[in-house]
Amino acid sequence: MDWLKEIPIGQYVAGKSSWLRLIDPRIKFSWVLMFLITPILASSTWRVAIAIALLLLTFTSSLPKRIWWRSLSLLLAFSLFVGLLSMLLPASEPSSQLTIRDHVEIPNAFLVTPSWELLKLGPINLGGISIGPLVVDRRSAELGIKTSTLIFTVIHSVNLMMITTPPEDLVWTMSWFLSPLTKLGFPTERMSFQLLLALRFLPLVQEELQNLFRSIGIRAVNFKKLGLKSSIGLFLSVGERLLSNILLRAEQGADSLMTRKGLWIPSEEFRPSFLSDTRNSLINFGSIFFLVLVIIFRCKYGTF
Repeated sequence: MDWLKEIPIGQYVAGKSSWLRLIDPRIKFSWVLMFLITPILASSTWRVAIAIALLLLTFTSSLPKRIWWRSLSLLLAFSLFVGLLSMLLPASEPSSQLTIRDHVEIPNAFLVTPSWELLKLGPINLGGISIGPLVVDRRSAELGIKTSTLIFTVIHSVNLMMITTPPEDLVWTMSWFLSPLTKLGFPTERMSFQLLLALRFLPLVQEELQNLFRSIGIRAVNFKKLGLKSSIGLFLSVGERLLSNILLRAEQGADSLMTRKGLWIPSEEFRPSFLSDTRNSLINFGSIFFLVLVIIFRCKYGTF
């Protein structure tokens, strides 16, 4: 029943077995921004290439397999499922056109024809429900590829950064990027502190969810005897209990902060100690070089 604790999604895992831990957190944050921004208005080829590069980065990161294997498997399955749904479900209605004259008589005219089909399934009958033909054409195939690769790239890139970077380093990185806004009166220190609280709050949410699942498992609930309506009601009550427990934890955290008079440590004191180590200079320079190279490739070949 402790399977949630074995999938550290968005949680820092201490260790020294990976070269990703030695990279400056500002550079890692820039890489994550690259994974989040470059797929925008990019071609399907670029999105697939970014996803494959992220997979290669994970396999060559020297991280222990138990840290990322389960979360990666679940994320790949979810991305492929959403991509298949996007491919099979109709992307748009075929456009209708009323022709008054023959298109041969009109110069420089062309007919709007549907895109070519890759696969056609159907019609499918499920009991009393009849589903029409499921057609995979060029538009739906591109939609499925873009959807699945975007989900995988966004979630896995952020998760890879968070499991290799302490929350204090992320807080310092955010305050470093937002430091120019302090001259305009932007509350960077307060936002950094809120980010630290959110990162610390993730394990509490995971623990509450694990406890609720364990309570259902101990009671040996038979969902077949409950029926569909009662099962949905049970899950809704579990969700309500999860929300109330999370709000209770948040209230307890707020009370503890008020007891301490709302004081927090400045983000400058979170500066990583290894940044002054010259042994990491080669890894950081290499990361910057490859980041610039990827951006150049995106500008030249990302829209093909």
